[in-house]
Amino acid sequence: MIRRVHIINFLRKLTLTTVLFLAPLHFLKLSFSGLEIGLIVSGFSLAPIVFSFPTGWMNDRLSMKKVILVALVAQGLVFVFIGLIRNAGLMAFAFLLLGIANNALDVSANSLYYKDDTEPNPNRKYGVYNFWLAVGPPIGFVLGGLVTLYSGFRTLLAAFAVLMPLAALALRGFGREKFSVVSLREYRSNVFNKQTLAFSAFLFVLALHWGVEGTVYGPFLRARFGLNDLQGALYMALAYLGLASSSLALSRLPFDPSRNRRLLLLGMALSGAGLILMVQADVRLSFLFRVVHECGDGLMGALVLLVISRLFEKRTIGGSAGLLMTIQTGGQMTGALAFSSIGFRAGLQYPFYIAGALLAANAAFGLYYAVPRERGAR
Repeated sequence: MIRRVHIINFLRKLTLTTVLFLAPLHFLKLSFSGLEIGLIVSGFSLAPIVFSFPTGWMNDRLSMKKVILVALVAQGLVFVFIGLIRNAGLMAFAFLLLGIANNALDVSANSLYYKDDTEPNPNRKYGVYNFWLAVGPPIGFVLGGLVTLYSGFRTLLAAFAVLMPLAALALRGFGREKFSVVSLREYRSNVFNKQTLAFSAFLFVLALHWGVEGTVYGPFLRARFGLNDLQGALYMALAYLGLASSSLALSRLPFDPSRNRRLLLLGMALSGAGLILMVQADVRLSFLFRVVHECGDGLMGALVLLVISRLFEKRTIGGSAGLLMTIQTGGQMTGALAFSSIGFRAGLQYPFYIAGALLAANAAFGLYYAVPRERGAR
């Protein structure tokens, strides 16, 4: 079952991340304003705020496999819809639907993995999981850049629309699902306590920088360095390998809660520093610091999953983790609105400075307060 989850994650992240990276460039060709681009990307982020907890609740009580199946097919259909739209309002609606499908996949795939007990080493379990989430986008960026350069963005969307139902074939190997009756009171006590609320604030600030990458990152590479779609895709793809590499490196380490906590905060500090320093006039230096940022993101991504897995019991982790995802996507939506407006009005470099500084400050917040210390295995 674990390997089949990796296949689904690889394919869904390959397609989705590539579309989100190239979409702002497509929007500029359609003459959308910076505010419209921000609203479109925020529509994508809005869906998880509403649907993360209900999806997690369904994962705990009803189904995970069926939710994944429906979401994969729906995501393919939305890709076709996006390719046909030339109006900003309809595009925002399409990205809302895309956000709903992607959120269902995120929450349900995470729930399946959280609830699985086949890997005894949490570092290996979540390092490998984050590796497969990370290795798809670099391949997608290169293929997407090539297809977009020679055939156009709509051709790329059509190809991805076909790939999504094929990914659903991996569901055939999943075993029997186990469910529990969980009350809303249990979810409330899981999340609305001092420790989890502090960690939730930490996750919100972490997610703000995702709003930079979904709005101004592609336009920044074009404006700063004159990169075309393919060159920009290569820049991001090669840098993204740093995220996959650091996740894989973490999976090689034995489980040590104290060291993991330090690595999580180190990853956040590296991520922030990389964002600030990648705003260089020299593309080679910019790329080097982007790799630093992605290495930090790899450590953060795997270790945040690990921390969440140990905050909650398996029988309630679908809905509880869904509530935390709601908070994270609220941060992403806030970042998309704020940083797109700042970037297209004041300068495309400023969102990187601000987001990097926020990550550095958040690392200090996590060190002294927000990131929980190990309380024992669940």
